[in-house]
Amino acid sequence: MNKTLVLLLSALPAFAFAANTECQIKKYDTYIDASINWYQDLATMTSHESPQLKEVSDWFLEGRKKHFELNREAVHTFLKSQPNKVSTGSDVESWLQLTQSDIKALSERDDKLGHLAKQSFQYRQAKSHPQNYEFRSALADLLSHPSKIQDALDRYNHSIEGVTSMNCNAN
Repeated sequence: MNKTLVLLLSALPAFAFAANTECQIKKYDTYIDASINWYQDLATMTSHESPQLKEVSDWFLEGRKKHFELNREAVHTFLKSQPNKVSTGSDVESWLQLTQSDIKALSERDDKLGHLAKQSFQYRQAKSHPQNYEFRSALADLLSHPSKIQDALDRYNHSIEGVTSMNCNAN
């Protein structure tokens, strides 16, 4: 009977670690989803105000999605296999800091993380969209008018409040 109790008690840290990891993944996913939605809103508003920028808005949004989906997969992978690569003690937006050389190295992997890294790396290395500067100027103009972005900003802030309120400390 004592052996069973000892075995059960020794398994508790592993269960707590797994639950903590799953909570951290959920927390990071919520941050990633909020960020993608924020950029989706900005791209939509920019192309709505400047319809001639629809194509470049879509190009910009695609780049942001590649960036965030790479980070999502990297955090999922690293939390499970190399948790020291994820700074969970920091604000969630600082959990992962991938440099261009990190992304290039990850692109050599033969898994989902490698595929996403390759896509992101190729996007970053590709020539910018011809209307990139015009789009960035329109986006900066949009961001300088808080009343125009208030609803999107409120949605983003509400999502981020949910992220910051998640406590993933293993007890």
